[in-house]
Amino acid sequence: MSLASKDVAPPPVQREAHSPYRGFVAGVFSGVSKLAVGHPFDTIKVRLQTSPPDRFKGPLDCLLKTLRNEGFRGVYKGATPPLVGWMFMDSVMLGSLSNYCALLKTHVYHGENLTVAGHGAAGVLAGWTVSFIAAPVEHVKARLQVQYHRAEQKPRYSGPIDCIRQLVRSHGIPGLFHGLSATLLFRTFFCFWWGSYEMFKKLLNQHTALSTPAVNFWAGGLSAQVFWLTSYPSDVVKQRIMTDPLEPGERKFARWKDAARAVYIESGWKGYWRGFVPCFLRAFPANAMALATFETVMKVLP
Repeated sequence: MSLASKDVAPPPVQREAHSPYRGFVAGVFSGVSKLAVGHPFDTIKVRLQTSPPDRFKGPLDCLLKTLRNEGFRGVYKGATPPLVGWMFMDSVMLGSLSNYCALLKTHVYHGENLTVAGHGAAGVLAGWTVSFIAAPVEHVKARLQVQYHRAEQKPRYSGPIDCIRQLVRSHGIPGLFHGLSATLLFRTFFCFWWGSYEMFKKLLNQHTALSTPAVNFWAGGLSAQVFWLTSYPSDVVKQRIMTDPLEPGERKFARWKDAARAVYIESGWKGYWRGFVPCFLRAFPANAMALATFETVMKVLP
């Protein structure tokens, strides 16, 4: 048999270099995994950020008091808004991030791979985009998380739908979006997250023999910690604004700088880092799992 007559395997089907929808679909799976791992840490963080300095001695004391007074469900208070919200938020954030990277590669980098700075710029744009979904979700979540009551007592808000209903009835749609500007500022720090994510992936690929999923896992966790190290003070101020009473005569913070000043007056510079430990502990596992899930789903989608 001649060489020419042998069966030749067909070439592999090449997937389109960039599909605009894949990032949005993969982001849904990222959001679910992030909530399952990270929400208890987030509840403790928010309570430490917004409570008087003498209410809790620290993260462990906050956790124990929450479990003692409210049971295991207490650490998952406010989980429904982010379960739904993070599915949408991660879908929009990671989907828009993927598309912003593609746009920058085409129109700014002229087909070349993005630099770390390019990934950081795409991160900022994605952060601003998702802020319009994140602001109302985080607002409702924060108000539910700071309801302090024993298990047998009736809270002000019976759940996220009731919270949304009360906010819109009393303050309109702008009331639901209270804290949007603080959310936009906070998510500007996504430049550090996505810039460092790309940097860690390159370093791990160059200097280790880790598999691709392992690289994504470690890069995702480490870059999330870089993000929180740079952005945490702005998150403290954001949470103060979102849990500020909206009723006339009770509101404390008319502007972002009023909330920032109040934190410093109460606790000095340490106030900007209150609740950082549970946040930092949460950042690695929650985001490592989320980004490893995202990258895996991105690879299997058609």
